[in-house]
Amino acid sequence: MAGSMLSIGECMVELMQAEGDMLRKGYAGDTFNTAYYARLFLPTDWSVDYFTAVGTDIVSSEMLAFIENTGIGTGHIRRIEGLMPGLYMIHLKEGERSFSYWRSASAAKLLAEDPERLRAAIEASDVVFFSGITLAILAANTVETLLTELRRARASGKRVVFDPNIRPRLWGEPARMRATLEAGARAANLVMPSFDDEAAHFGDESVEATIDRYRALGVEDVAVKDGARGVTLHFTGEERVHVPAVAAAVVDTTSAGDSFNGAFLARLAAGDSPAEAAAFAVRVAAAVIGHHGALIRRDKLVPDHIL
Repeated sequence: MAGSMLSIGECMVELMQAEGDMLRKGYAGDTFNTAYYARLFLPTDWSVDYFTAVGTDIVSSEMLAFIENTGIGTGHIRRIEGLMPGLYMIHLKEGERSFSYWRSASAAKLLAEDPERLRAAIEASDVVFFSGITLAILAANTVETLLTELRRARASGKRVVFDPNIRPRLWGEPARMRATLEAGARAANLVMPSFDDEAAHFGDESVEATIDRYRALGVEDVAVKDGARGVTLHFTGEERVHVPAVAAAVVDTTSAGDSFNGAFLARLAAGDSPAEAAAFAVRVAAAVIGHHGALIRRDKLVPDHIL
């Protein structure tokens, strides 16, 4: 059955390692990465759109052209004079990544300042995805604008999906961070956290504790990602189930969780059970981390890991 997915957040210019001391330019960001992998694996009768704000500069135009070339719609994206995309650089050490960011002039910080555009985009979608980074970059008043529309979407029967994707450097105050992330979870009916983040910032002692905490907030379905230990699912009406990870040769862990998110949502939309969708998505994530960068072409993923 045809449908539509909307991902809300910030796409940035990505600088990644290339041969020698060279850097290669790309475009990525957690919610865009999720949209990218969803588009790769969704049925062809599904559409995927991205919601953000960009500038009117050359880099913004190049970014929009790139997004469109991936098959993701840009019709809801607002352009703002005088601003531009943020930029980040990936640093790798033994496959693990860290980042340097430049985002003070990022137009995406204003993505929720046009409520009518935001509402129209959400109302046109069946699945809506956002993250803790989406919330972290917004001013407090526009966080509430976004959450109001997401709560409305959930109440109308749409699938609203939230990855807390906790990045404390973006928040400043830990108490504000935790409160806002909990508000984001309450607006969603599917939450997809990473256990290491939840343990570090909410004190969860187990994956089960993470699931129980989100369920207590009123979240119907939870999928907890736990790195090399796999993913644990608790979906309404189904037994809690653990899906093991797939062994992988790690080159770059960038986008491991994002690729899981996108592939998982794609297979749910195609009619898979949560366990079937998770088994597919862990294979996608295993393939992705075997390559440099956030966005890996489908032909590099499919032969060895997916079919």
